[in-house]
Amino acid sequence: MFSLFSLLLGAWLAVTAHASALTTPIAANEKLCFYADVDKAGEKIGFYFAVQSGGSFDIDYEVKDPNDKILLDGQRERQGDFILTANTVGEYTFCFENDMSTLTEKLVDFDIMVESEPRREAPAKAGQISEHTSALEESIFRLNGMLQSIKRLQKHFHTSENRGFSIVKSTQGRLFWYATFESLAVVGMAVCQVYVLQTFFTKTGRRYKV
Repeated sequence: MFSLFSLLLGAWLAVTAHASALTTPIAANEKLCFYADVDKAGEKIGFYFAVQSGGSFDIDYEVKDPNDKILLDGQRERQGDFILTANTVGEYTFCFENDMSTLTEKLVDFDIMVESEPRREAPAKAGQISEHTSALEESIFRLNGMLQSIKRLQKHFHTSENRGFSIVKSTQGRLFWYATFESLAVVGMAVCQVYVLQTFFTKTGRRYKV
């Protein structure tokens, strides 16, 4: 039982990762940058973002390595999901820019994950890892991949829900102001009609004495 627990724990820790998932507002004409440290060359960097609300749900983004070399960039993108290999040790920069909007604020949900490649260590004794334990380890890695797929699917549904809510909220606001303007226009037309009729019937003409 203890050996099985050790195997599960070792397979789970075979992939060491640290991530930061954030949701941040980006004002019009604003640029925000975030940073992630890579301690060892060859590590994997996962970068995901999605615009939740604001305008046409688009944003400009840019990813740079420690030498200020542009690894990824895009303009007016609604979302993205990338995996990079960090060939240089140091600080990587992830920037979002809302320069295309003059008034609209954008809400961006993003996730930055630095992950090491899984490596299997050689057994201390010959025949220590049996076929059963190898199959169990493969199943654990396969389950980990399935969990990551489910996580990405949840992010997709979360983004779709937020965008739909933003569209409904925007449409509701437009309908409210349209109804308000229409009501004011009807009231204004009624007041004008009453004034015209009152002026027409109360106006007196000139009298001439013969």
